[in-house]
Amino acid sequence: MQEITTSLWFDTQAKAAAALYTSLFPGSSIESIVTLPHGTDVVKLNLAGLPFQFISAGPMFKINPSVSFQVACATKTEVDTLWQALAEGGTPLMELGAYPFSEWFGWMQDRYGVSWQIMYTAAPIQQKITPMLMFVGAQAGKAEEAMRLYSSLFPDAAVGTISRYGSGEAPDAEGTVKQAAFTLAGQHFAAMDSAHAHDFQFNEAISLMVYCDTQAEIDHYWDSLTADPAAEQCGWLKDRFGFSWQILPTALDAMMADPDPAKVARVTDSFLEMKKFDLAELQRAYAG
Repeated sequence: MQEITTSLWFDTQAKAAAALYTSLFPGSSIESIVTLPHGTDVVKLNLAGLPFQFISAGPMFKINPSVSFQVACATKTEVDTLWQALAEGGTPLMELGAYPFSEWFGWMQDRYGVSWQIMYTAAPIQQKITPMLMFVGAQAGKAEEAMRLYSSLFPDAAVGTISRYGSGEAPDAEGTVKQAAFTLAGQHFAAMDSAHAHDFQFNEAISLMVYCDTQAEIDHYWDSLTADPAAEQCGWLKDRFGFSWQILPTALDAMMADPDPAKVARVTDSFLEMKKFDLAELQRAYAG
């Protein structure tokens, strides 16, 4: 089964952000830190059971609230503790308080630009942190279409409960997604539409990485998702909703972690010339 890893692109703060977040969520750890030949820091980490990759790759892309991370808390005290730690140097988007959907909830953008929705829930917690995709601008109203496409491509995938906007909730169109849950490869995600004016949209700063064991798997996900030829580079693509994915061979991580710098350099030079990854060519470059 493919593993899906959430990737965040920072300017220079990947290691600092990873250190902060792993200190806040029990059961979290930094698994590896690698600096690539061209100077990019790559941090592999686990946050409360969810795999992440953070990279420090310069100011080209900026994290924004089009993707946020819902954090389910078993107590209101836990909400308060996380809010206080993450809010330092950040910006509230919805102040901490009581709302119809949660007795204790807050939404903020932290000091690194990452958005968190922290909420108390009395329900059993299946997944502590859930990525939330918000479809805005030209993509508003397309959340359900996106969820159904994504769930058709992955194993152990489904669209779950959908809460819809009603007739009196303009500018959001009646029937579009107010809140929805879906799973991909056994991982939980959430989605919503918002037709309100926003000064952000999906970009490469947050993407989903799909690890594939074979070229056939790479071809399946790449060919099913890619919709913007100009965005295709080094395994990266944008789908028809503007959301970014990285379709990667599972073997690449081991190649890039090899202690032989000549092997790493050959693989790097090879994949920098690629759009969709060619696993056989990468293996040839690695072997020399």
